[in-house]
Amino acid sequence: MVACAALAVAVLVTVGAGAVRWDGPDPAGRPVAAAGVAAPTRAVPVTPAPARSTTPAAPAPADITFPPRGTGKFRAATLRGAVAGRAGELLRYRVTVEDGIDGVDVERFGREVGAILADPRGWTGAGRWRLQRVGPDDPADFTVALTTPVTRGVLCGDVTDHYTSCRNGDRVVINVARWAGGVPQFAGDLDTYRRYLLNHEVGHRLGRGHELCPRAGGPAPVMQQQTLGLHGCVPNAWPEVDGAVFTGPPGQYDDPVPTGW
Repeated sequence: MVACAALAVAVLVTVGAGAVRWDGPDPAGRPVAAAGVAAPTRAVPVTPAPARSTTPAAPAPADITFPPRGTGKFRAATLRGAVAGRAGELLRYRVTVEDGIDGVDVERFGREVGAILADPRGWTGAGRWRLQRVGPDDPADFTVALTTPVTRGVLCGDVTDHYTSCRNGDRVVINVARWAGGVPQFAGDLDTYRRYLLNHEVGHRLGRGHELCPRAGGPAPVMQQQTLGLHGCVPNAWPEVDGAVFTGPPGQYDDPVPTGW
């Protein structure tokens, strides 16, 4: 069972030219460094977002600041990583961060993304895929991009949603508000939420659709929309559970998307 902890209420204050900061620690009381975004790629249809909710978003740690909308320009991690996975199709990816997000080192973010995607519990564990992080001048099959909330709406093709993340074409868009602040149902476990968020959106790039909770009290499939609700399952960050790929029935819930970020 996962214990539910009450999240501390933080105060939103203005920083600089329209930037925002949440005055308080992250939900687990840890210091956090944030991370990355990509240049536009071709637009493809994305699943329309459900209705909006007035549920408040989780606060971001005080050491990460970001404006609602960044510059639309991106800096890329430069280091090439090792190939992760023992077999399967090789996909190369780059990692970028939108200018305007402060408190984020793009190289550190690139290493964090690389470590998550190389974990044997991840998409490379079953031998279907191999993944490799590349630099800004190398050919890449997709880009992991850390963006501000408004830029997220533009790149994902839904300008009304500033809360969730998405995959659109060859771009995996990670909303810095979620990367920094998580969501209430993860009860302050920001590390687990970040792993889930990245694995979920990369899973879409690998062709996986949304899934439902298969059993109350058991782990949620990584392709369940855990950002919006758990529906009786407990949080899970990984495609594999107990050494095997873990899935649920195909489908998605009609959960409302919170307003704001």
